[in-house]
Amino acid sequence: LSLPYVSTPLCLLTAVYWVSEAVPLGAAALVPAFLYPLFGVLKSSEVAAEYCKDTTLLLMGVICLAASIEKWNLHKRIALRMVMIAGAKPGMLVLGFMCCTVFLSMWLSNTSTTAMVMPIAEAVLQQLISTGVADTQEDSETVEATEDDREENLEQNQLERLDSLYLFLSLFQTAISIPEPKKEKESKNSRYPTKRDHMICKCLSLSITYAATIGGLITITGTSTNLIFAEQFNNRYPDAKVINFGTWFIFSFPIAIIMLLLTWVWLHFLFLGCNFRETCSLSKKRKTRREMLSERKIHDEYIKLGPISYPEVVTGVFFILMTLLWFTREPGFVPGWTSLFEKKGYRTDATVSVLLGFLLFLIPARRPFSRAPRTPAGDSSTERDPDPMAPMITWKDFQNLMPWEIVILVGGGYALAAGCKVSGLSVWIGRQLEPMSGLPPWMVTLLACLLVSAVTEFASNPATLTVFLPILSALSETLQINPLHTLIPATMCVSFGVMLPVGNPPNAIVFSYGHVQISDMVKAGFGVNLIGVLVVMLAIMTWGVPLFNLTEYPDWAIARNFTGSL
Repeated sequence: LSLPYVSTPLCLLTAVYWVSEAVPLGAAALVPAFLYPLFGVLKSSEVAAEYCKDTTLLLMGVICLAASIEKWNLHKRIALRMVMIAGAKPGMLVLGFMCCTVFLSMWLSNTSTTAMVMPIAEAVLQQLISTGVADTQEDSETVEATEDDREENLEQNQLERLDSLYLFLSLFQTAISIPEPKKEKESKNSRYPTKRDHMICKCLSLSITYAATIGGLITITGTSTNLIFAEQFNNRYPDAKVINFGTWFIFSFPIAIIMLLLTWVWLHFLFLGCNFRETCSLSKKRKTRREMLSERKIHDEYIKLGPISYPEVVTGVFFILMTLLWFTREPGFVPGWTSLFEKKGYRTDATVSVLLGFLLFLIPARRPFSRAPRTPAGDSSTERDPDPMAPMITWKDFQNLMPWEIVILVGGGYALAAGCKVSGLSVWIGRQLEPMSGLPPWMVTLLACLLVSAVTEFASNPATLTVFLPILSALSETLQINPLHTLIPATMCVSFGVMLPVGNPPNAIVFSYGHVQISDMVKAGFGVNLIGVLVVMLAIMTWGVPLFNLTEYPDWAIARNFTGSL
């Protein structure tokens, strides 16, 4: 058999394992490592080289920084401060949590961010619920007082015409006229004093998982699917020097801002109603008792963190430094700092992240000539390292966060793509897609976005993207469309698995708290999915065109066609 016919069933077998999750994703990614050598597609050494690429080192450096952020509770300080700024009105509270979740998800994984922010949100929700019970009791007491006042006025006005017996009976009737079944009804659903309280819980819970998804779109390291795209794209088109941290951020940041605002409006309309004027009002006189208590709860949680510590300062400095070095490496409109070196192309974003990540293992967590660092708030461990030279992070801290399964999965995708290239399967797929050549580019992109956003509701995001990227690349080459016109929107839309708890781990985390039902997630997620696809299409058809020069079929894609056909 020729190589394309050998490679096809191997790719299909791996894809079935990925989509069905019959075995763990990492284990399924190892299938090419033994099947390609066995069937003579690639040498074992060639397959092994595909499992560790530049993005693997990039991810490792970012995880070092994320470990430091988590260890010293910088994420909690940032989240609480942003929520304090937003205020405790339900609508603004949701927007505040969404903003801090988006910011954290830019640098940490979506799952980690959701797992960090959701307990803080749950504490605020419990405060709202407990305050709601108190408010309900207070309202009941107010009703009783009002009725008593009314009868008292009646007594004074008609005192001459009523004898003492009639007055006693009327007061007794008033005392027993307060209906009690309502309290019994509330006790049956004691978790939520009112329906509005339940709606607030639903809205805030869902907003966190959606915000984590939106934040993951902004940076190359924000989610594993971005890393998969970047490495597979650079591996397939080595001459294309267009995808880096800066260009991706410039393209995706406006998308995230628009999606954040529209998603907030959609959730507010769905669960809190249309009273945006009241939500956006800055008047302090309109604050209710429960809003003031919620603000006090958030403020108390922030006070528990204490003054900012030396390790938090170091982590913040490294965070800012890493971001600046990424942006200024090759900004495009001016020479970057890599132009200071004689040899070009040796330094990438991974160089920066690994360097700064390595320094976190060297820099002591204790300020020079000072006492031991403050124990991070919420740290349940009773034993802290008394070593004055203890580093900012240890290997154990790094190991606890490092997603090795994603690393193996990404490597398996590279190995699969390498096998398709060597065997000629990519060219064969492209020829089968030639009947679609009559479609305009925007239609091809829209169909790709709708397809991947539907599939990813039932399959994991990394597996879905790993299967579709080679197909969409071949389709773009066949139709003579700039591959970025199709690949970038598809990569973003594959993150929109927001309608079911199985769509992605953040959905499952939020669902486990019990505030939302599947019907709520489907209804809200459909709107978010639609918003996401439309905003991504708007971006790729407007500011994405000059940024990536999408109107022309690039030379690096022509070179890929030439080498792939050999």
